[in-house]
Amino acid sequence: MSPKNELRLPAIEVRQGPEHLLYTFAVDGKVIPSFSTVSRIHRNGDKQIEGYQRPEVLSHIAEIRNYLDSDAPMIPNAIVIAFDSRVRFECTVDPTNPTPYTRIGVIVIPVDDDVAPEEKPGFIVDGQQRIAAIRDAEVESFPICVTAFITNDIQEQTEQFILVNSTKPLPKGLIYELLPGTSATLPTLLERRRFPAHLLDLLNNDEDSAMKGRIQTPTNPGGSIKDNSILKMLENSLSDGVLYRFRYVEGGPGDVDSMMAVLKNFWRAVSRVFPDAWQLPPRQSRLVHGAGIIGMGFLMDAISERLRKARVVSETQFVEDLQPLKDVCRWTDGYWDFGPGRQRKWNEIQNTTKDIQLLANYLLVQYKSLVWNREPRLSTVASLSQQNMFD
Repeated sequence: MSPKNELRLPAIEVRQGPEHLLYTFAVDGKVIPSFSTVSRIHRNGDKQIEGYQRPEVLSHIAEIRNYLDSDAPMIPNAIVIAFDSRVRFECTVDPTNPTPYTRIGVIVIPVDDDVAPEEKPGFIVDGQQRIAAIRDAEVESFPICVTAFITNDIQEQTEQFILVNSTKPLPKGLIYELLPGTSATLPTLLERRRFPAHLLDLLNNDEDSAMKGRIQTPTNPGGSIKDNSILKMLENSLSDGVLYRFRYVEGGPGDVDSMMAVLKNFWRAVSRVFPDAWQLPPRQSRLVHGAGIIGMGFLMDAISERLRKARVVSETQFVEDLQPLKDVCRWTDGYWDFGPGRQRKWNEIQNTTKDIQLLANYLLVQYKSLVWNREPRLSTVASLSQQNMFD
């Protein structure tokens, strides 16, 4: 380290495409915490997502540490670090360089032991557990390979984190919560869930949402409604239900304001019609259980179809259409009557494809019988109950 508190490390610059530069170098893993930190996912005072890492997995770190303390450890895969613009690359002239996409030089990293972790120039995108294990291992030093890129854009750091970890056993909830803050092209599954994840984020954080703080995510572990249930409900409606009407507008992915108006009006109505069941946790209420959330989502679509002359169904109208179902729903006690010989205790409904379909069809048939029959149009609800909407 130089007297100016800089690390100067031999490095190779690699150009990928017209815009991206990567830097490959080796450094003692014990030193990495002096210039890099982990940006753990959290929300700031404005409820905006910040950071992108998962908490340390202590058992995984212990396994790696024990390996490092063995006779001949080797970690061949590089960690990935995102640097801000305080880090620079100095090229050294090398006329023998045979490739147009590489340059040989030195990467210069400022080091200041007095700054807070979040003020360090590097953020660990991939390799958190390995760095923690090296930090704790009973070895004097352990050089490790690093692949780095330089950007001040937190969105680019987040996108790289998602892409690096999308094929690994990373908690899906963590990735889904990060998706709304990205815009890069992602694998198909993640691309399909990015917009529903944005709607989920609004439902969980908007002040006028009945679901505010109720959806369990990595930054809201105290929530009781599973994020995956909400995502499935949203995906179903975006694909075939009321939200599909607002899915595409010129210059954007959809009319988010209208979508959120429908969602907020419906779930506020649900909380009013079934107040006791709404406040309980899933183990005590099937309304906020995965099967209930997804099944009620189909009911939201059916009510909106019956009242499609109203572009956005009001909360009052949702309440009026839900009220007749109050006497036939068994969210917290009693038995569901699914037909002759098909009675099920309220808590026997599970979050399985078969039970979700059973409950959703029941809700739709009851709605057709108690409400929709006041008007002549029945085909849509009938077709909804017959489709295989649960793949």
